[in-house]
Amino acid sequence: MARFRIVTPAGASFTTAGGGYDTEMEPLAGMDAEIVEGPTDEAGFIAAAREADAIYAKGIKITKTIIDSLPAKCRAIVLGSVGVDSVDVAAATERGIPVTNCPDTFIEEVADHAMALLLAGFRRVIEQDRMVREGRWREGRPALLQIPRLMGQTLGFISFGHVARAVARRARPFGLRMMAYDPFIEELVMPEYGVLPATLEEVLSQSDFVSMHAPARPEVEGMLTEAHFRQMKRTAIFINTGRGPTVQEAGLIKALQEGWIAHAALDVLETEPPGHNNPLLSMNNVTLSPHNASASARFDPARKRHVGRELALVLAGRWPMSCVNPAVLMTSELRRWQPVSMERGPNS
Repeated sequence: MARFRIVTPAGASFTTAGGGYDTEMEPLAGMDAEIVEGPTDEAGFIAAAREADAIYAKGIKITKTIIDSLPAKCRAIVLGSVGVDSVDVAAATERGIPVTNCPDTFIEEVADHAMALLLAGFRRVIEQDRMVREGRWREGRPALLQIPRLMGQTLGFISFGHVARAVARRARPFGLRMMAYDPFIEELVMPEYGVLPATLEEVLSQSDFVSMHAPARPEVEGMLTEAHFRQMKRTAIFINTGRGPTVQEAGLIKALQEGWIAHAALDVLETEPPGHNNPLLSMNNVTLSPHNASASARFDPARKRHVGRELALVLAGRWPMSCVNPAVLMTSELRRWQPVSMERGPNS
């Protein structure tokens, strides 16, 4: 058996099952490490992870029960995604186990997709395509004569992290006025991107496009409600390339059905894949994609190599690049990590 055992749920995340782990193993070359697949049910995975030096998390929820069962030698839980909602980070922090993600591997792809959804929704691309295919050629121009010019419209961001900033860079040449709500970002950051800091109410009430980028964290689950959609313009387009559960979908559906907003362009949904009876699937004023905004030819190899680099770092006793836990301190004597209160410094 190899010196280091990395346990992962069976099957490959984002790609076809059985895709192998050659790319992840590249940074681990010479470390006498192996990636071993375990069952995808909780009890089975717990049994497989009893001797794990690290967890490569994908495909299943890494619950508190799983985390509490991990051996003392487990050095990290490594994700190949931006979102960390599939791991109980608080439970991992209590155990002193770093959780890492891929924060910047596919920012450009998601930003491209968000801009594509904005333009497709605004110029009614899906509706126009349908008109041509159904022999309604002459209806296309009159439909677009009802919408304003894009230049001068307002784009509002909810959360202004890496993706939103990349979208702002793309949107600026179109002549869009931009504003953003993010209580966790210094206001001085936003003007660098041509974006004005604003309250949530200002973003909702003034924007012609509202682009949702809030991360999948417990504190923002169901953040946007029916009341928020009532504050938006009747001509507004709502775009979500973040996470579906940040939006109470029933409120969005009602807003679209009753005309509180004009259109929604969504890469993510509250439940994925959606049930066949989800009203969004049959609405003409909705543009959908299957949570694939991050996908590109570069995407899979890049995120897998990032996973391999993180695993190589922690197995060598070094700090990972992309730890998402609250402050965690490594003690060199034990080469293990212990949680540290945010109020205490590393030397206190």
